[in-house]
Amino acid sequence: MTKKLTGKELLAEGWPPGPIMGAALEAAETLLADNLDRGEVLARLNGVRLAPAQFRSDPLFGVLAQRLIELEQPKATPAASIRETPIPFRVWGTDFEPQTLQQLENAARLPVSQAAALMPDGHPGYGLPIGGVLGTENSVIPYGVGVDIACRMRMSIYDEPPSLLNAQGDRLRKALLFNTRFGLGERDGEWDPRNRRDHPLLDDPRWHELSLLRHLHDKAVRQMGTSGTSNHFAEWAALNVLEDIPQLGLQAGDTRLCFVTHSGSRGIGATIAQEYTRIAKDLRPELPKQFHELAWLDLESEAGQEYWLAMHVAGDFASACHQMIHQTVSAAAGLQPAAFVENHHNFAWEETHGGKTLIVHRKGATPAAAGELGVVPGTMADKGYLVLGLGNEDSLDSSSHGAGRPRSRTASKQMITRHQRDAYLKQRGVELLNPDAGVDESPQAYKNPAEVMAQQTDLVRPIATFQPLMVMMASDEKFGKKKGKDTKRR
Repeated sequence: MTKKLTGKELLAEGWPPGPIMGAALEAAETLLADNLDRGEVLARLNGVRLAPAQFRSDPLFGVLAQRLIELEQPKATPAASIRETPIPFRVWGTDFEPQTLQQLENAARLPVSQAAALMPDGHPGYGLPIGGVLGTENSVIPYGVGVDIACRMRMSIYDEPPSLLNAQGDRLRKALLFNTRFGLGERDGEWDPRNRRDHPLLDDPRWHELSLLRHLHDKAVRQMGTSGTSNHFAEWAALNVLEDIPQLGLQAGDTRLCFVTHSGSRGIGATIAQEYTRIAKDLRPELPKQFHELAWLDLESEAGQEYWLAMHVAGDFASACHQMIHQTVSAAAGLQPAAFVENHHNFAWEETHGGKTLIVHRKGATPAAAGELGVVPGTMADKGYLVLGLGNEDSLDSSSHGAGRPRSRTASKQMITRHQRDAYLKQRGVELLNPDAGVDESPQAYKNPAEVMAQQTDLVRPIATFQPLMVMMASDEKFGKKKGKDTKRR
């Protein structure tokens, strides 16, 4: 008898894990017992997977075909009523657009919501606002996590002083310019085949567990070690230590050169967010229009488990990108990091709060459990902060993830000129390596970082500051361009 097929072989062929794969293996065993070769068996199984309706009445493949059909046509979950009044939530800060507060209030009215909070850098987003924190019961909201899944900060700290940037500025400038890519599309935000970065995550078997992840793997290869668009950046900065930080080997008064990056899961996270938001909306057609982008997935459902897996793969991809950027930039600069700090947002964590197990969504909010280190950036010219979490239960152990916006990007573009931005940078001694970066990323387009920090003294404690000195980010003219077509991203 021919050797049995394995689940790993079916995964490689595009089969989903779970009961469907079990039915496929049972059918394969029957065929192999009839002395069909393995290639013919795989071909027949794939024929069923690609056109299950044609095999609904087949005596051998009928059960398998029916399960495939049910997978393609998920049933809507029972209607869930929206609360008439939102659950209580706390707000840190005062300077918010009305839409920001309305979005959080909508999230607090979901039947699955158990706790909520708004950080002082809050501003409107899709579904949950940026700076929104939401604890739900046994459910996850794809747009509550966000489009850029697991966007994060990473800081490498060196033994060298910031004055090295003056002494060897050209070398550090080139190290930054040539070791990551910003933007969208094949020319800007991806590597050409000769320069692609390799990382063990690209060989992770989880890429083969879902058809969507298999589809995204090639993009992951092309984008490994890139930085993205929008407010993502890479910068050399001066770290000033305010108090002893034993876990990093730093003492109060130390001044060190550091390298800081902000980026996420790129096209990987965006595709996952959009696909599973579509599925969540299809499963909850009863939701009123203003709640559509807050559609959730039950974690015990197949779609919920798939999203949870995909979210974690996207998170690991984002982390791997930062690792590659820091590794290659440090090596090109001839530096060896003495310590590093990394934290992420735009994610969902399973945590215990108030004696309950919750799925805590932090969309543009930094984890800030007691004693937890975090990096909270300022602007491209204003200092950011290395912070220590204070573990405030009212915020679900969270803090801001940056300065936040007082107005929309469009409004900032109408108010701020490049001359105003460049004058602000010059006054603070900051070199912007690509002066064609959008004015909607100007320091004036953000809230005052120091004021934001002053509004969350019960959430985190600053233990060091970092002042940007040399900054790189995406160019405005490159946003949305692909294959020569200008499709400017909004």
